Amino acid sequence: MTDVDGVVARLVAELGDRVLVDAPFGEHTTYRVGGRAAAMVVVDDHESLSRVASTLAGTGVPVMTIGRGSNLLIADRGFPGVIVHLAGDYAGIAVVDETVVIAGAAAKLPVVARTTVGYGLSGFEWAVGVPGSIGGAVRMNAGGHGAEMVDSLLDADVVDLRLGERTIVPAADLDLRYRHSNLTADHLVVGCRLGLTPGDERKGQEVMAEIVQWRRANQPGGQNAGSIFTNPADASAGELIESAGGKGLRVGSAEVSAKHANFIQADEGGVAADVLQVMIEVRMLVEYAHGIVLQPETHLVGFTDDEMPWRS
Repeated sequence: MTDVDGVVARLVAELGDRVLVDAPFGEHTTYRVGGRAAAMVVVDDHESLSRVASTLAGTGVPVMTIGRGSNLLIADRGFPGVIVHLAGDYAGIAVVDETVVIAGAAAKLPVVARTTVGYGLSGFEWAVGVPGSIGGAVRMNAGGHGAEMVDSLLDADVVDLRLGERTIVPAADLDLRYRHSNLTADHLVVGCRLGLTPGDERKGQEVMAEIVQWRRANQPGGQNAGSIFTNPADASAGELIESAGGKGLRVGSAEVSAKHANFIQADEGGVAADVLQVMIEVRMLVEYAHGIVLQPETHLVGFTDDEMPWRS
């Protein structure tokens, strides 16, 4: 057994009001459903990060990081551990060596895209329509519109919260594949370096405008976490779901979007269990109709293996 309460008490003693006890974790995700965490710690500079890492190291207390919460579904029972939320200094963006960009983990992807284009750089325009942060994008090798993080990532600044150690990890050592890296929940990405190419600012602005227009026309707003399932080889998850009859499928407070079948919308005041059940039923529909087993892109937290068929 881990002493979660004792660790939370030590964090409060170290960081005071930067620690929110019994934190509403689900409300910090774009679904806005799900339960609470034992504590959430807001870390906005290197000193506070060091104190958090040393307090958590070796305790065995479950720990997770959260940026904008755009790819998470939190179980209604919550998360019996500590959430680390980066802010402040970790939202910084700097261009160095003409084409190398240093971005903090809390930097919003659209902001990084617009900033780099403003400096006349190309290669990150795709991120203008992705509602996430740099830390999460590194962790899951986020992408869109034919590009992804691995295309420009040079290295990542990573803290191992189990050991309290901080390391610069080359991109080649992160096993970056389609929506995958080898980083675990214990690894806190605090920043990264991107290698971009010289470009034309006006052209970059045009590309971003086209991306934003396309997303507004084709993807829903509201309470969702973006794409639910990864695309199988040579197929579109959204098209597979729609052709299997999944568009508009509803369970309680959650529904497959009528605008894009690979999105699930959660009602205001809804529950995470309904979102998960929609995922399960959509997966069954596609397997029955097409013989293809979809794999989730959304990161599910606090659910048991018995609740998730893809883990059994």
